[in-house]
Amino acid sequence: MSEENQASPQTAPKEESKPLPTWERETLEKVLLASVNEQRRGRIWGAVLKLGFLLYLIVVAVLAFRPTNGFFNQATSKEHTAVIDVAGAIMEGNPTDADNLIEGLRDAIKDKATKGIVLRMNSPGGSPVQAAYVYEEIRRIKKENSKMPIYAVVSDMCASGCYYIAAAADKIYVHPASVVGSIGVIMNGFGFVDSMQRLGVERRLMIAGSHKALMDPFSPVNEFEKNHIQGVINTVHQQFVDAVKQGRGDRLKDNPDLFSGLVWTGQDSIKLGLADEVGNAREVAENVIGAKETVNFTPKERLLDRISQRLGASLGAALQSAIGSFQLR
Repeated sequence: MSEENQASPQTAPKEESKPLPTWERETLEKVLLASVNEQRRGRIWGAVLKLGFLLYLIVVAVLAFRPTNGFFNQATSKEHTAVIDVAGAIMEGNPTDADNLIEGLRDAIKDKATKGIVLRMNSPGGSPVQAAYVYEEIRRIKKENSKMPIYAVVSDMCASGCYYIAAAADKIYVHPASVVGSIGVIMNGFGFVDSMQRLGVERRLMIAGSHKALMDPFSPVNEFEKNHIQGVINTVHQQFVDAVKQGRGDRLKDNPDLFSGLVWTGQDSIKLGLADEVGNAREVAENVIGAKETVNFTPKERLLDRISQRLGASLGAALQSAIGSFQLR
């Protein structure tokens, strides 16, 4: 066999790849560029969202843990009338509890530009203890700062514990249609003894201490316990009466119904000596105190306090309903 025949056949040469047409190459470049730009925009927006969320957390933290007063307080070096709102039920844990109101009073006194204080009253009352704390604080402030006028200005209502506080002020201003008074104490509840008997419900009560189930709504009335509670209520009522007499003095008229729990219009309350004159907060600030500009020193509720209050509200309400409570009415 010849050498030519013994030689292995040669491999056919590979075809060279043809370059992409110009329009295809440009299209591919545009697609790749668009993808890169999209990824870049995504990273930028991701960073912006993270930064925004971080700022949100910072703001929430500041609002939650900031002091209750002064952060948004529009205090000024110019002479002004300090305003403190007493609005809503006067109960511990509420915006108008003793701690908040006393804090507002002390902040107003510390401000060198405060020329006078207006207590803007609109409340049906509440806890006698909380009201007494604020009453005593006003009396203390008046003793230490005799030249600082403190006036109570009533809008819709100043009853019971609200009036307890107002009685400590130098003067009480009302609207002719305001509701004023209700100098009394109440403790209420219900009795379900007969209903349980009709329904065939058996009451199973175990106590340690002969009067631990005091005024239990599912047990018959115990006369000794009833008389005891009445004595406690009478004592609290007398403390309320004494405070009003101490605050109002000779301005109170001799009327047997004055401390019976009745309420009167603002117009009639002036005649009885429960209030002094007709006026609103703006008029008192401008014409009586002489400082038209007002600064609100009412402590602001913190977000953290609000959350805690909501979490404990149901439990607190259940406990209060179970054991009962005194209210000035």
